[in-house]
Amino acid sequence: MTGVVLFGATGFLGRQVKDRLAADSRVTQLLCPGRARLDLLTASVADVADLLAAARPSVVLNCVGRLSGGYDELVRGNAGVTALLIEAMAQVTPKARFVRLGSAAEYGPARPDHSLREQDAVCPVSAYGVSHLAGTLLVEQAAAEGRLDGASLRIFNPIGPGISGESVLGRARTLLDRAVTDGLDRIDLGPLGAYRDFVDVRDVAEAVVSAGFAGELTERVFNVGSGVAVAVRDVVALLAQESGFAGEVRESARGSARSQAVDWSRADIGRARQVLGWQPRFQLGDSVKAMV
Repeated sequence: MTGVVLFGATGFLGRQVKDRLAADSRVTQLLCPGRARLDLLTASVADVADLLAAARPSVVLNCVGRLSGGYDELVRGNAGVTALLIEAMAQVTPKARFVRLGSAAEYGPARPDHSLREQDAVCPVSAYGVSHLAGTLLVEQAAAEGRLDGASLRIFNPIGPGISGESVLGRARTLLDRAVTDGLDRIDLGPLGAYRDFVDVRDVAEAVVSAGFAGELTERVFNVGSGVAVAVRDVVALLAQESGFAGEVRESARGSARSQAVDWSRADIGRARQVLGWQPRFQLGDSVKAMV
C-alpha cells in the first residue's frame, strides 16, 4: 500500500503526474492538496507537517515551482518550497521518498555537442537557474545528513499537451493560433537559433513516478530529457506546419531571460535509465502534434 502526496497537481507537469499516478495500481491513496487548502508559498513548516501527519504518505512529489518573477519570487517558489517540504518531512515522514522537479538551467552554458551529465560543473546564468540549483543542493544536503530520502530531477525542455505560455514553444503556439484565427501572415518571437533538448511532458511524468517508486537511490540528481538536441527554430517550424500557418516567423522579439545566454543544451540520460529504469518514449513529432 502506497500513499502519495502530490503538490502542484494543476500545473503543466503536475497534471500529467496526477494522471499517471491515478492509473498506477501501486497507489492506494492519492492526495493533491490545492492552494486553497495549503499554499506552499505562504505555508509554515507546521502547516505542512500537519497535513503530512494526517496523510502519512510513502511518497511526496513536488511539482510546484516558478518560471518567472523577481529574485525573491523565484527563490521562494523553487528553493523555498523545497526547504519547507524538507523540514516538514524530516519531522513527520523522514522515511518517505521525496522528489522535486529541478531544471536544466542549473547547468548554465555547455560546449556544443556535449551531453550534460549530473556530475558536470554547474554554473547557472539566470536567477531561475540559481533558484533551482539551490533546491537541488538542499535535497542533496538533507539526504547526506540522513534527514530524508530525496531526489531532484533536472527537467530539460518539457513540451506536449497543455504546455505553459511562459515557454518559447508555448508562446509560439499561442501566437500561431491567433495568426491562423485572425488571418495574419507573420508572428514575432525571440531568437530561435539555440539548440535544446525537448522532452515530452508525459515522459517527464513517467520519470517523476519512477523516481518516487524506485528502490534504494544510489544517486540524488537525475537528468530528464530526450538525449537529443534540436534547433528551437526547427521545432517552431514543425509547430507552424501542424497549426496550418504558412506565414513568416520573425525572430525580432526579446528572448527569455531564463536561457538566452545558453546556446546548447542536451541531456545525458544514462543515470536515469540505469538507476530509475526510465527512458523517454515519445518522439518530437508526437509531442508537437499533442501541443496542437
